[in-house]
Amino acid sequence: MIRSRLSFARLYLKIVTLLLPACSYFIAANLRFRIGHLFGKPSAGIPSYWGILLLTTIVWAIAAEESGLWNVEQLYAPSGKTRRLLEGEAFTYAVVMVAGLVYPPASYSPLVVGTSAVVLFVLATTVRVIFRVFLEQMRRRGRNEVKILIVGTDQFAQRVHASLVHEEVLPCRVVGFVRLPGQDISVHGAIYELDRLPAFSNGSSIDDIIIALPASRLSEVQKIAPVLERLCVPTRVVIDLGEGVGLRDRLIDLGGINMLDLRPTLAETGSYLFEKRVFDFGFSIFVLLVTLPITLLIALAIKIADGGPVFFVQDRVGLNGRVFQIFKFRTMAVGSSCEEGDTRWTCEEDPRRTAFGAFLRKTNLDELPQFLNVLRGDMSIVGPRPERPYFVERFLQEFDRYNSRHLFKAGITGWAQVNGWRGDTSIAKRVEFDLYYLRNWSLTFDLQIITMTLLRMFTSKNAY
Repeated sequence: MIRSRLSFARLYLKIVTLLLPACSYFIAANLRFRIGHLFGKPSAGIPSYWGILLLTTIVWAIAAEESGLWNVEQLYAPSGKTRRLLEGEAFTYAVVMVAGLVYPPASYSPLVVGTSAVVLFVLATTVRVIFRVFLEQMRRRGRNEVKILIVGTDQFAQRVHASLVHEEVLPCRVVGFVRLPGQDISVHGAIYELDRLPAFSNGSSIDDIIIALPASRLSEVQKIAPVLERLCVPTRVVIDLGEGVGLRDRLIDLGGINMLDLRPTLAETGSYLFEKRVFDFGFSIFVLLVTLPITLLIALAIKIADGGPVFFVQDRVGLNGRVFQIFKFRTMAVGSSCEEGDTRWTCEEDPRRTAFGAFLRKTNLDELPQFLNVLRGDMSIVGPRPERPYFVERFLQEFDRYNSRHLFKAGITGWAQVNGWRGDTSIAKRVEFDLYYLRNWSLTFDLQIITMTLLRMFTSKNAY
């Protein structure tokens, strides 16, 4: 009953959400062209938006799914609702704009498309608020109340009971508790012994059974389940593996073996694997094409200066601790010790730098070849900066959770870097900012970091 009611609520929210692009284009076109209808035979000078509406709806559906816009539980999230909505909409209209460049939008008004984006945000926000108010009214009136029988009578069961009766998404009422042999009683209400369960009439007295046992007694579920079968209602088990270990849809069924991720990471979500990769690839191609003249001039200048190699290649540690080779424009004099470069920080007025190399480092132009690393999949545009293996081994011993940085792809720029923690600065602070990025990653956050990087590109204090 719990799952079915959540599924119905999610379905209704999903249908309404998918209809929002059509509503937004209808309103935007009316505002722009002052017509009474949008779809049908186009009037003279008034375009038909069927094609762009279809594209927008398809991409919006993908973005909304990845952002969880029709997950009812997200309506009650304490924070992040607006951010997720903006992420989904930004991705949708970014694809629409790219499509407009590929297929010249001769019949589309850019003003209508832009207005529809604003209207879509307003409509989506309004729908979500109305939906939550509606659910809240139903909860207060006790309508569609879920009647629950809890298996367990100890303090753990009491905590589960308290959470259920204060549940905001679905109104719940606990009709009784089932005591297991040897269990303390910390709950208030009707209590039944496991071997003397009443025959709840025609299944109308309870909708769901929830087994609320601490982790130490979960092995008893196999013995309890057969006894509960005769009640003929869905049975669920509360999973609590302690503070810091959450499920978050991290159950994996592999060959009949159920596994739980103890360290869930956003790097395994569809939005990270697909949307971030698409963005990285497209943005890298764009940057490499735009900066091609500069790249050729830099390569020529390096070659003329001392005749040495143009690129500097060095081992760095990336995703999941794998070592890859990073590309940079060479900024050191030919003959500088490679081993020394692997175990020593670059410092201000470093004698190993060439004059042109110092300029490249100060302006961060020596990082341009790393977009090739992004195309190869070794790196991302935004992420924790990759470190040399020597320093990784050292920092693993000195700083807690340092290795968590390697749960994401290494980046050309990162949250720590745009906040000044780069070069020979505090590693503890760098880890702190990197972990914040890992916990709060989103495409919107990436765009914010890229914007901050561009604004501070030529004024970095620790770029030497």
